[in-house]
Amino acid sequence: MEIDDQSLNTLLAKKDEAAFEQVFKTYFKSLHAYACTILKDEDEAEEMVQQVFFKLWERAENLSFNGPIAAYLYRAIHNECLNYLKHQKVRSNHQLYVAHSMKNQADHAQGKMMGKELEARYKKALEELPEQCRLIFQLSRFADMKYREIADELDISVKTVENQMGKALKLLRQKLVEFLSVLFLLLNI
Repeated sequence: MEIDDQSLNTLLAKKDEAAFEQVFKTYFKSLHAYACTILKDEDEAEEMVQQVFFKLWERAENLSFNGPIAAYLYRAIHNECLNYLKHQKVRSNHQLYVAHSMKNQADHAQGKMMGKELEARYKKALEELPEQCRLIFQLSRFADMKYREIADELDISVKTVENQMGKALKLLRQKLVEFLSVLFLLLNI
């Protein structure tokens, strides 16, 4: 039994289940196909069509169609799909933001941890240097003394200071090279 749009509008406003069922059976497949063209996902398209029919039923008493019910349904599907896509984009952007923030926090935490580890290994390597070698290195690097000043302070030759600094740098490099290589690889990932 075919009912004209005006009569259908009246019946839907009264929440006539037979009228609603007729609209559902008449338009579901074509609305689903239209939603699929917008969403490119059959399950989501079906969800959108069901949502539109649910809203149609819920709001039937307050709706007034100024034209064919098909035009109303297609416009409703169009809007529902666009709202869904907009929501998905916002959700996706938010997820990217959260993931980026978490990565930055993890990178910062990892960087701090690596820095502390490097500092601990550096201090340990420094402590393992022979006493005179360590003293000369510390005076040069931490007290900003020139080789001549160190030689005068310790009553040794400048050549001895140079040799001890070379030895200190070589030993420190040997002890830290493995950790620095791993650190370099991790920072470049």
